Amino acid sequence: MATTSSGTGFDLDTFRRALEEGDTDTLISQFADDADIETVDRRTPPSMPTVIHGRDSIEYYMRQVYSMDTDHEILQCVMEGDHAAYTERCTYPDGLTVMSMTMLDLTDGRITHQSTVQAWDEEAPDTPRVVDFATTDARVEFDHGHTEAVRLGGQFLNRMTLEPGWRWSEHRGAEAGTDLCMRTHTCLGMEGTLAFRTADGEEQRVGPGQVAFIPPGHDAWVEGDEPAVIVEWSMDR
Repeated sequence: MATTSSGTGFDLDTFRRALEEGDTDTLISQFADDADIETVDRRTPPSMPTVIHGRDSIEYYMRQVYSMDTDHEILQCVMEGDHAAYTERCTYPDGLTVMSMTMLDLTDGRITHQSTVQAWDEEAPDTPRVVDFATTDARVEFDHGHTEAVRLGGQFLNRMTLEPGWRWSEHRGAEAGTDLCMRTHTCLGMEGTLAFRTADGEEQRVGPGQVAFIPPGHDAWVEGDEPAVIVEWSMDR
């Protein structure tokens, strides 16, 4: 591993240790208030990357990532001027491996922009495994709802429980720093009804037993008086 010091005031070694040890408090402190994280992979190509804006949204994302039982290893790490870069290998309990390459833009000792390209194993391991959402440690609470996450068969599965009155633009928009949700969702309705509207005005609903693909650029809300329970899956870490 090679590091090159610069006059930015950014401590790359501290950042690297925090990445490997899952020290989320230290990681989050390295980002500027208005920082962005941009991720490109098979599901979100360069024309439609996943973008997370603002340190509050980055904190939520980081805590979700490190709530999973995952080994993080930094393979290479370099820094020059107001830029830093590193390669990372993440390994999940079922053997799934994710490789990523990340570039950091720095200003006054803080990260202002992070760009990541990532890839993962295409096929899941053959070892059978049963998990239970109710017992996972990867639970994140937020206003009007919570999520529980597991990694199984080479995929990331997330169960969202959204209370009546929840609306993305009202309860998550300010934190995300965007008017619409810019994440991609492939999901199965379990209970209640989740409605969504895309940027071009198309509106649809997801109920129990229905499967939906929701592209980036949408608002969503719980319809009716009962919670909406949605299970979504992806290969994203």
